[in-house]
Formats: sequence, structure tokens, C-alpha cells
Amino acid sequence: MANIAIGSDHAGRVLKDFLHNNVKGHVFENFGTEGSESVDYPDFAEKVCLAVREGKADLGILICGTGIGMSLAANKYKGIRAAHVESIFTARMAKEHNDANVLCIGERVTGSENALLMVRTWLDSNLGGDGDEGVKSRHKRRIGKIHALEEK
Repeated sequence: MANIAIGSDHAGRVLKDFLHNNVKGHVFENFGTEGSESVDYPDFAEKVCLAVREGKADLGILICGTGIGMSLAANKYKGIRAAHVESIFTARMAKEHNDANVLCIGERVTGSENALLMVRTWLDSNLGGDGDEGVKSRHKRRIGKIHALEEK
């Protein structure tokens, strides 16, 4: 069971609420937004990413219209590996290859049932997948190189 920080802007609120109510077996903290009034997605990316980075949440989920804006904003935070996904396959690869700690989804481009399957797949996946320790080590090395870029 993971503690998950979840947030959205106005364009992702309906999908955020759907996922919050339908992903079972995990504890969610809802960082908003709650209305349909236009808001700025970087404000909600900040709340979720800080919760993950500070250890108040194990993982984060961010939703906007396309998922692109949230992923751009989220990846500005040191220690955050946010993946913009649009399929079950990319959701699995985000965890198995990149150990993504934040998942970014677009409500306007992803149906709710598909989004639910993507989130469940991401949550059920592990770094390295079913590979041996050599596979896991290879991915850890690459993730280390990504984190080294944060210092440039």
C-alpha cells in the first residue's frame, strides 16, 4: 500500500476525482483543485512534488488537460522523476525503466478506464521488472545519471 499525493488543475479535476475514488488499496492525499475555475497547473505540481520529495507521500499523480504541462513542471523539482504517460505500456516502462515517482496523465486525451488501468499498472510495477539484478543495476545507473543532471 502506497501513500499517494494526487493533484490536478481544472482540466484534470474530473479524472483526478475518478482515480481518487477508484484506485483501491492505497491512501490518497488530495492536493486539489476542487473547482472548474481556471487555475495554474504549476501550483498543483509543486504541492504534489514537495510531498513526494519530503517523504510525506510515496508517489504522486498529476493530471491536467494533456499531462504535458504537469510533467514539465514536476521535472523541475530535484529528486522527482515525473513521467507523462498515455498507455498501459508507457506506465509500466515509467516504473520498470525510470522508477518514476510521479505519474502525469492528460484528462483530455485519456479515458477514465484507461487511466485507471495505467495507474494500477504503474503501481504494480517495479524497477527492473522481472529482470535479474543486472537489468535492475543498468536502470539504476541510468537513473543516477538523470539525477546528476540536476546539478548542472
